[in-house]
Amino acid sequence: MKTRHVSEGMRVMAVIFLFVCTALMLGGGPAWAAPAGSRWGADYFPNIPLVTQNGNTVRFYDDLIKDKVVAINFIFTHCSDSCPAETASMRQVQKALGDRVGRDVFFYSISIDPEHDTPAALKAYSEKFRVGPGWTFLTGNRADITLLRKKLGLYSEEGPSEKAGDHHISLIVGNEATGQWIKRSPFDEPKVLARLLGYSLQRVHTAKSESVSYAEARRLPNLSRGEDLYRSRCDSCHSLGTEDGLGPGLSGVTEQRDHAWLARWLKEPDQMLAEKDPIATQLFVKYNEVAMPNLRLSDADVDALITYMADSAKQIGDAMATNSEGSAGQ
Repeated sequence: MKTRHVSEGMRVMAVIFLFVCTALMLGGGPAWAAPAGSRWGADYFPNIPLVTQNGNTVRFYDDLIKDKVVAINFIFTHCSDSCPAETASMRQVQKALGDRVGRDVFFYSISIDPEHDTPAALKAYSEKFRVGPGWTFLTGNRADITLLRKKLGLYSEEGPSEKAGDHHISLIVGNEATGQWIKRSPFDEPKVLARLLGYSLQRVHTAKSESVSYAEARRLPNLSRGEDLYRSRCDSCHSLGTEDGLGPGLSGVTEQRDHAWLARWLKEPDQMLAEKDPIATQLFVKYNEVAMPNLRLSDADVDALITYMADSAKQIGDAMATNSEGSAGQ
């Protein structure tokens, strides 16, 4: 008798469980809905006024993030270190998302040096990087921006400085409607950030026709130190082949440039520009005055990068020679 009561009780619990699941799927709130009373809304984010690169005044919460999927980072336009690299890297994410930027996803770069970064300075900076629609550059009151950085968890004590180590590298992405906020590095693989912004953080997920099982997925390559550095730091501005980015193509660069010059350029580009090195100055002028950032590379990092670039140039050259021979034999 006791066993029968237990079995009946389990059946009742199972029915209740199925009823609750069905109610949630058919009539309950969507899985992406923010918890009731979530703090990540109007009562948390400061609705500070900011000014865009076009001179328009907007409110941070009401106009920029409310009900939107966003990517936010903090920069200053005269930064000689991480800011140019961050901007170039995020430009790759923007390109991967295409016309969804400004419609489904919004990019915001906010200056931490508002005294210097006027709307005109921000506009010139965005034009240097050929930034597309849907990406807004903003300035405002320093105290307001500091408050915002603290609220977003992107605050560091250091102010704008020409010293690379004084600038805190960070990016936050989120969906204000769902209360999901994630701190990421702007140097993450652009496709990963694009998928996060364009799919994972969206309210409605559409099936991916190209999805494959783990069994069918390609094995990840074992990257050398040089290739890892190139992919995470260099290829947002440069190509290993012909020129197609914000900076020069790197095909043959290890043969064209003196080794000592190239090694120092990779390690101390800001100092070489300050010293008015003729080659460095020529490159700066030629490529729209987009400064080569100081990436704080060690001597070992520099050697690894140069080795990778030399090996890649050889592989590209060998492939071109093979293709030429094949074409000639046809």
